[in-house]
Amino acid sequence: MLKSKIKIGISLRITEASNYTEKRDSLSHDWAQFLEDIDIVPILIPNTISNINEFLENLDLDGLILSGGDNIGDDQKRDQTENKIINFGLSNKLPIFGVCRGMQMLNVFFNGTIDESSNPNHVRNTHSLEINNQKFSDFLNNTIEVNSFHNNVINKSDLGKDLVPFAMSSIDQTVEGFVHKNYPIVGVMWHPERLKNSQSKEILRKVFYEKGFWD
Repeated sequence: MLKSKIKIGISLRITEASNYTEKRDSLSHDWAQFLEDIDIVPILIPNTISNINEFLENLDLDGLILSGGDNIGDDQKRDQTENKIINFGLSNKLPIFGVCRGMQMLNVFFNGTIDESSNPNHVRNTHSLEINNQKFSDFLNNTIEVNSFHNNVINKSDLGKDLVPFAMSSIDQTVEGFVHKNYPIVGVMWHPERLKNSQSKEILRKVFYEKGFWD
């Protein structure tokens, strides 16, 4: 039987539920439907696995997603887990897609920094992006509309080593999307799983399905 769907490992945020003492790994319901629409089987990666490498090796994954939610430093366990996920992806040449916090994790991993936005029009508002990279403008409109659920930004001067922007905010010219020069890595600052539009889906299709995209 031919393999019709790909398996993508996805990181989880750590949450606390009222009236319960234990922490929980969680993922927005948006992700399952979004990934199902593009024939991706999500494989959840817990934050408490003692040996992440061994766990991931046994899954036969086709790629990795670093999900959004919360800030770097809010929970050390999640930070450690996602750094191990990134290292595993690099060692095994797997495509990695970072969303919001996930993009920020990738930037910090490659020695970049995160800033805080002081622009009230940037946070919790739909805003436009300018696509300025040929690899992406071949299949995206020159200007696209995205959501925003964060107060963190990445300035072009604060990008990590070998990260190249492909999308810039029309509001403040902060980096909303980047790609790595040498690895199959893409980060976006918006939440594609909450948009569910054709362009957001197309980015993930390119990243995970089209090996030629990385040539």
